[in-house]
Amino acid sequence: MSVEIWPHIAPDALKAAIEETEKRELDWLIEDLHETLSNLKHGLEDCYALLAPIDPGSTLVLSTPRNEVVKGHVTRVGTRIVKGTIHLRMRTLPHQTLTINPEHPIHLTPLTNLHSLLTHSIDLLNLTLTYSYPSPTATTPIPSDLPPPNFLSAQLRLLSQSLSEASALLKGPPLTAPDPSWTSQSVAPSHFTPPQPPTLDGGPGSSSSGSANPSLSFHLGVQDSSLILSLRSLEPADAPVNFGTKLALAIGTARRLEHDEADKVFGYCCSEEDHMLAAAVGPGAGSGNGGNAGPTGGSPSSHPVPLSGTRKRKPVEVFVREKVRVESADPSLLSLSAKLTALSHTLALARRNLAAVLGEEFDGED
Repeated sequence: MSVEIWPHIAPDALKAAIEETEKRELDWLIEDLHETLSNLKHGLEDCYALLAPIDPGSTLVLSTPRNEVVKGHVTRVGTRIVKGTIHLRMRTLPHQTLTINPEHPIHLTPLTNLHSLLTHSIDLLNLTLTYSYPSPTATTPIPSDLPPPNFLSAQLRLLSQSLSEASALLKGPPLTAPDPSWTSQSVAPSHFTPPQPPTLDGGPGSSSSGSANPSLSFHLGVQDSSLILSLRSLEPADAPVNFGTKLALAIGTARRLEHDEADKVFGYCCSEEDHMLAAAVGPGAGSGNGGNAGPTGGSPSSHPVPLSGTRKRKPVEVFVREKVRVESADPSLLSLSAKLTALSHTLALARRNLAAVLGEEFDGED
């Protein structure tokens, strides 16, 4: 069976007509994508605003269900935890209260990386719109080795990768897989007030002072758009066990707390270099750093400054005696995750349409 066109069209004329039709279709699609990309840009700016450091921030409750092992709250402003008070009643440590130092906020690494990705994505869209849809008044076009349709396809691929990475940061590590980041990214004791020297001697901290216990790992992360606080009571792996404890474990009058990290040795150290405490530095120590304000906008002299010759501490081999996990849903992060998912779907549809017109393969995973 054959198909004939009447009236008869010469092969060359038919080929030229097909090429002209494809060109018009491509021009129409690129023009139609202008509105889509503009909407994507506005959507990303909304995502950026949800992560912006705007006071008073988000106050998140930290509490363990059905008991009061952990009870308190923290305030997140942008990518930092700027203040908070957490009461601890762990079984292997004295009861104590941790107070976050407002002059030394805790930076959340996943949110810092997310902020960088959103900034990169907005810059990428600005570049794409400027090159693919130049203004009539533009005097200097953006150079590119690719024709506009291929350049647009490449830019949208990069944007898709950035949005996927951003969504993965909010998703966090899976619950079924261990997260070893606490061994090197736990919050240093200098973030609490009053601070303690960042050492691990296995001894109990003072519960009356309200300061961070050196044998306590305090780790903050993000998972499923929620703030995750992981607390671990640590003891040195080479710490001797007294005879009474051995006897109590043997006859069953005492037992170890069961958790997924029991009887494993970890190399542990805090996330940053040692800091000189503000009390030891003195009121004039910040006068030599160029007058830059600290993280919360205060005077330089009110903030701890790092020692010029400090070195990172070596990891200490430890056991995890007790482990507590607290999850606090963050409404802003939940909204941000939903917006990123919707923007990713819109971008995937635009890329699929452009790939179909350009004759490229698109599987949605690149």
